Amino acid sequence: MKKMSMLVFAAILAVSIFTPAKASADAAPGDVVVTLGANLTPDQKQSILNEMGVNADSAQIITVSNSEEHKYLDKYLSSAQIGTRAISSSKITIGKSGSGLTASTHNITYVSKDMYINALATAGVKDADVYVTAPFPVSGTAALTGLIKAYEAKTGEVIPEAKKQVANEEVVTTAELANQNGVGKQKAADLVTAIKDNLAKNKPQSRADVEQAVRDSANQVNVKLSDADIQKLVDLFDKMRTLHIDWGQVGSQMQQLKDKVSQLANSSETKGFLAKVFQAIGNFFSAIFNAIASLFQ
Repeated sequence: MKKMSMLVFAAILAVSIFTPAKASADAAPGDVVVTLGANLTPDQKQSILNEMGVNADSAQIITVSNSEEHKYLDKYLSSAQIGTRAISSSKITIGKSGSGLTASTHNITYVSKDMYINALATAGVKDADVYVTAPFPVSGTAALTGLIKAYEAKTGEVIPEAKKQVANEEVVTTAELANQNGVGKQKAADLVTAIKDNLAKNKPQSRADVEQAVRDSANQVNVKLSDADIQKLVDLFDKMRTLHIDWGQVGSQMQQLKDKVSQLANSSETKGFLAKVFQAIGNFFSAIFNAIASLFQ
């Protein structure tokens, strides 16, 4: 019996040594983590904490440096655009399982709240409310770094570097698309949401499938894209396809955005646009019919 007990103990010890340790997560709904830009002044930090309703003595606070911003943005933005100071800050509040992602912003000029939700869902962040702010207007492109860092710190989940990179690329690509004539932040975010929804429904197997999803989504939300814009989006989402993004999970995290796109597709504006298209087609064939008929008169 002693020998048997020792063998069992040895087996358990071996399993505990050679089995990879799983990160222990003590996150619970309502838990809060704050990220502060490393280059904020003491007064600015306190002002932001007051704005967030957070007590510095009891909250978990993480600092985000400018070098971390460059790590994830250098491939997509110039050094001048990223800047030399880490200013934007964020608060992430863990939500109930299945609650999805919500967001709000203050003093963020370049990235919209819907863009944050989209990118965070791509990275794999789940069930959280995020708030991004700054003491004065800033672009907000670097805030995603802090949000992901805060989520990992609180939940114990490790998000793969490749997903972090593609999430940052998504924010920049969407923000750049928003600056195109006739697009804007809302339609740019709606387009990205629609693309993800189409990818979830159709499960793309090739780059051609991704391109079809991009084109169909542009029609769905009534956005006119140049060939260059289409290829940029195809490049982005085909990269996500090769990373085996779980589109079903992504979709569940941005349900409110999907609902908004669905409402847009059924809106009077979209229906009016489609009516004009069908009317133009009808007029075209009517003109052809009348021209043919006149030949026999």
